[in-house]
Amino acid sequence: MRPTGSGGPPGEVRHDGPPRPTGQGILSGATGRDGPPPPTGHGGLLGRVFLTRVIEPGDETGGRWVREFGVDRVVRRLRQRGEPLPGVSRKRWAGLLARAERADPRRDLAVAQDTGVRFVCPGDAEWPGQLDDLGDTRPLGLWVRGTADLRLWALRSVALVGARACTEYGAFMAATLAAGLAEKGWIVVSGGAYGIDGAAHRGALGAGGATVAVLACGVDRPYPRGHAGLIGRIAEQGIVVGELPPGEHPTPSRFILRNRVIAALTWGTVVVEAAHRSGSLATARAARRLGRHTMGVPGPATSGLSAGVHELLRQDAVLVTDADEIVELVGDMGELAPERRGPVLPRDLLDPAVRQVLAALPARKAAHPDAIARTAQTTPDDAIAKLYELRALGYVERHGDGWKLTRQAVISVRGGADVR
Repeated sequence: MRPTGSGGPPGEVRHDGPPRPTGQGILSGATGRDGPPPPTGHGGLLGRVFLTRVIEPGDETGGRWVREFGVDRVVRRLRQRGEPLPGVSRKRWAGLLARAERADPRRDLAVAQDTGVRFVCPGDAEWPGQLDDLGDTRPLGLWVRGTADLRLWALRSVALVGARACTEYGAFMAATLAAGLAEKGWIVVSGGAYGIDGAAHRGALGAGGATVAVLACGVDRPYPRGHAGLIGRIAEQGIVVGELPPGEHPTPSRFILRNRVIAALTWGTVVVEAAHRSGSLATARAARRLGRHTMGVPGPATSGLSAGVHELLRQDAVLVTDADEIVELVGDMGELAPERRGPVLPRDLLDPAVRQVLAALPARKAAHPDAIARTAQTTPDDAIAKLYELRALGYVERHGDGWKLTRQAVISVRGGADVR
């Protein structure tokens, strides 16, 4: 069953003010609608675009300003170089003012339109309501590249994350899990990075499925550059998302803060391979705080690249090995993984009473029916009847007054779970 957080049930759209034109309707990009941005006030689109240039992603203080004072007042204070808002030093406020001087939201929207990108705000029809679970660290808005509806896709999505310097085993598992999820109609969300992220995206795309890349930079400048082709393909077949305006570059802190969006956007996070200090563990921790499912794929006990995953599994993460087990956790009630069983052996088809007599025979020597009956907890006559049945099936043979397992039966017993 899907977890529920403060953001409400799947599909709920929250509004933090009066209805405003959506980013999807303002820019042509993927929607095919043309025209310059309308004269939206600071409390709407332009104000939020302006703030994405000034306030860093995940800035809790900035998020609190927006919640307590509203976008319009925060923008006005920055534009007019007013007194610092609560919670910041004058030194930091000076840095924000310097950023505000260079911010040009109309230019950013024009650049986005030229590259097929739209800006989606909280309260827009396309805004994923589960992002509201982030509270004051909720994104000011998201730059979105791709034709699909982000909110609808997020309603059935799973995050697959892990180490950049992954092993062949990790890459194989990530691609296999992603392909399996895609075949079941689930959206695979990851960070577009080398290693596990890239393998997960490719696995979903290769299965003809959908995937979302959440970047720590402007969505118009793919990073890493070696993944420019992959991210371009994701934009065509899926969605590329980011909090930062066009042209912005990634930094180490932006990568970590980006992970909270991956965790909040999805119903569960699977860590495929991660060392103790891997940044992907931050995604799992964020998922745990948000009440989402956290899952881990086990690796060799001797592998340092699986040590972080194993630590998660020792806590409250759930071990998963295939797409069925993931869907059992994040999917609807009744979407259960198939029961796991070993191979069915010929003796498994025997009547339980007959199997009991077969198990009572010693492995290497003949036994008298009375001794077999005592071990099998039955009568000598019943034991003899079962022994003749077993002889007809090739399991036992007579040796004078005793009975002995055939070579075929010895091999069968040794190869099963009840090896003596």
